[in-house]
Amino acid sequence: MAITLVNPSGLPEIDAYRQVSIATGSKQVFIAGQVAWGADGVTVGEGDLATQVEQCYRNVDTALAEVGASFDDVAKLTVYVVDWTPDKMPLLMEGIGRAAAKLGITASPPASLLGVAALDVPEHLVEVEVTAVLD
Repeated sequence: MAITLVNPSGLPEIDAYRQVSIATGSKQVFIAGQVAWGADGVTVGEGDLATQVEQCYRNVDTALAEVGASFDDVAKLTVYVVDWTPDKMPLLMEGIGRAAAKLGITASPPASLLGVAALDVPEHLVEVEVTAVLD
C-alpha cells in the first residue's frame, strides 16, 4: 500500500480523519471534484446535503476504481460545502457514514472542509475531490 496515515503526537486526534498522509507510491492520481450527479448527469438528492455527500463519495469511488485505486489509496481529500455553517456537520457526517458503509471505506486520509458561496449549478450543495497515490 502506498499510503500510511498518521496522527502525530502533539496534534489533536480528529475522529473523521488522520492529520498526516505519507505517500510512497510512484503514480499520483488527481480526481476532479465530484458533485452529486448520477451516471445520467441528473442531480441526486436535490436539497438533501447527506444524500449529495453520499453520491459524491460514490462518484469518487467510481473514478478511483477506473484507475485501479480505492479509498485506501487516497492521500488527501477536500470537501467544499455551499453556505457552510457548523450546524451542517451532522448531515455531512451522515452522508460520509452512509457512503462508508455502502462502499466499505475504512481509510480516513487528511481532509479539508471549505465553505463556498456556490458550486457549478445551484442544485449542488457539496463537491469532493481527492488525490491518490498508487504503487
